[in-house]
Amino acid sequence: MRNRTQLLFSFLVLFFIIPTAFSDLAAIRSALLSLRATVGGRTLLWNPAEQNPCLWLGVQCLNDAVVGLHLPGFSLNGSIPTGIFQNLTSLRILSLRYNELKGEIPSDISACSELRILNLEGNFFNGEIPDSLSSLKKLVRLNLADNNLDGQIPGSFSKLKRLRTLYLENNMLSGFLPELKLELVFFNVSNNQLNGSIPVSLSSMPVTAFVGNRLCGKPLQICPGIAASTGVLNGEFRRQRKGLCAGAIAGIVIASVVAFAIVLMIMVIVCGKKRSKKTDAIDISSISKQLGIEITEEKPAYTPVTPNGKVEEVDVGGEMNKLVFFGSGVGGKVFDLEELFRASAEVLGKGTFGTTYKAVFEFGPVVVVKRLRDATCSEREFKEKIEVVGAMDHENLLPIRAYYYSLDEKLLVCDYMPMGSLSAFLHGNKGAGRPPLNFEMRSRIALGVAHGISYLHSQGPNVSHGNIKSSNVLLTKSYEARVSDFCLAQVVGPSSSPNRANGYRAPEVIDPQRVSQKADVYSFGVLLLELLTGKAPAHTFLNEEGVDLPRWVQSFVNDERTADVFDLEFPKSDQTQERMVRLLELAMECSAQYPDSRPSMPQVTKRIEELFRCSSLKEESDQNPFAR
Repeated sequence: MRNRTQLLFSFLVLFFIIPTAFSDLAAIRSALLSLRATVGGRTLLWNPAEQNPCLWLGVQCLNDAVVGLHLPGFSLNGSIPTGIFQNLTSLRILSLRYNELKGEIPSDISACSELRILNLEGNFFNGEIPDSLSSLKKLVRLNLADNNLDGQIPGSFSKLKRLRTLYLENNMLSGFLPELKLELVFFNVSNNQLNGSIPVSLSSMPVTAFVGNRLCGKPLQICPGIAASTGVLNGEFRRQRKGLCAGAIAGIVIASVVAFAIVLMIMVIVCGKKRSKKTDAIDISSISKQLGIEITEEKPAYTPVTPNGKVEEVDVGGEMNKLVFFGSGVGGKVFDLEELFRASAEVLGKGTFGTTYKAVFEFGPVVVVKRLRDATCSEREFKEKIEVVGAMDHENLLPIRAYYYSLDEKLLVCDYMPMGSLSAFLHGNKGAGRPPLNFEMRSRIALGVAHGISYLHSQGPNVSHGNIKSSNVLLTKSYEARVSDFCLAQVVGPSSSPNRANGYRAPEVIDPQRVSQKADVYSFGVLLLELLTGKAPAHTFLNEEGVDLPRWVQSFVNDERTADVFDLEFPKSDQTQERMVRLLELAMECSAQYPDSRPSMPQVTKRIEELFRCSSLKEESDQNPFAR
């Protein structure tokens, strides 16, 4: 009887539970394929013939349930339709950061009741933040930074009692900051359109968490009227008034009015004289909005360049705040801040060191203006450091043409590169008229970058780039490389965002301001792998997992599947394949785990040059049948 009962129980398990599990897996597979069909970039290579979605890249499973979806920097684009996440209810981590997704944030994400981490940073999501996210009771980290979100911050976020990280910076959020009585460790709402006073529950956060808004209160400046509202001053006035007669009070009031009028007249006369003598003074407050910045100094000027190319300082009175040019300016032209701010401007991007703008003059050049973030050094220190950087001259470096320093704003002016960045070419949308980057073009870009970094390293043992990545490699019309943002890590202070290790950063780097030359070699090795594979390195935040490009390539090499790592755009000829493998081997040496195992940049440059030399000799031999 007992055996019969056990047999019946086993039958029920087989008949009901196992088919249900297969049904759930089929629903998950269908949901992921729907996502792929809607927003799949060319790097989302899921095989529809594979019945088990747990084997797909970026999909993490536990007991046949999808608990993690890691798709950072996969060139995903388009809008996510509703209904996808209703079949992914076991998700604990959803990371779609650094893609090109747009439209509203899907409201059915709220169906993922187990979600701990939601990271949609660096996309183009718009609309309001769904109030339904407040139902994700287990959420620990929410990152919606660097999107186009508007509307108000939901006050219902106070329901997320486990939330420790909330990043909403660099959006278009408006209204008041809600009272969030949470135990937040990391918080940032900078560069939005928020106004009003900062709630007490958020007053312990750093200043950098609130800048770029119209907020007041601790830790920012005291809100207007706060002191008066306490009644302290009014009480003191009432106490004094009791001991004064009406005549005395009237005399005090009249004397005060007369004194104020005299002081006001003197100020008007003095200011009028100064304005007549200093015609170069500029009122920036009315025109700085074109670049989206706020400058508090009243009289910045510019520094013209003398015919011999040296800097000539112009004293405009007061603080020495100038637009300082290196060399002969931009295309032989110099301009002042007023001209710069009057130029039509558009945001190109928000990077590690700040926001970058394209400024187009009505009659003149097109320039790029980088607004540095977190540059807290003194004017003297900033000037000394930036002039060292500005003096660096190499054909594969994008030179700094001018800079501006004030207490609240630090700007850099560079040449505009209309072809854009290497990152955009590798991972952006490819229009009909946009040619693909073949292996010859990519290896030539790699050689140009290597030359530029080798030049930097030749300037001294402590000189390094510090931020090598494909978005900092700009291309000319002939697809030659120009490396930008070099040595800025030593100029800009520690980032206000949490300590993070992106996919280009060497394992031994802890302080982003102290990057060794061997760490530069590691970053260059990852860049080489990116050129060869066509895949973007992942950015890993805290305990969130991501795709490690060097380890991913190593896994294919270990399985003797080296040919499968190369970009599908490459031709499959034996001659090209041999050079691709040799360059891949060099990239893996550069991205070795330990610094001592990596070659130096001059050695790297020499090996890439030898690769080109061998290629040229082979082509000559193929063209000349009598050559040895």
